[in-house]
Amino acid sequence: MTEEPIKEIPGTPKPPKPVTMEKNSNGEVVITMVPLVSEIQLMAATGGAELSCYRCIIPFAVVVLIAGIVVTTVAYSFNSHGSIISIFGLVILSFGLFLLASSALCWKVRQKSKKAKRRESQTALVVNQRSLFA
Repeated sequence: MTEEPIKEIPGTPKPPKPVTMEKNSNGEVVITMVPLVSEIQLMAATGGAELSCYRCIIPFAVVVLIAGIVVTTVAYSFNSHGSIISIFGLVILSFGLFLLASSALCWKVRQKSKKAKRRESQTALVVNQRSLFA
């Protein structure tokens, strides 16, 4: 396997490289360098998708919710209240609802932070404009 050098982004601090030491069967010490990935490199690789968790959870939550509805419906259509399959269906159904609720909560928090940032930038513009005309 060929080792490709990690491209560094100018202006970012270099992360420390962890070193692992192992002894092989001959008693020799083998040093292995394990490269760390910085948060900026992760953002560059994923295109900033790590901040959009709520968008990723929604499709998975919908699939889990549909599966929970189907399993619960099948279990209760056979009149098997309290059986393992009905409990399993209710667990899947509640997990799907939990995922949808958590993605909605994340979306709300993200919207509030966007509004706060927008308000801060508008305040800075108004203060700057006042100082220009004063």
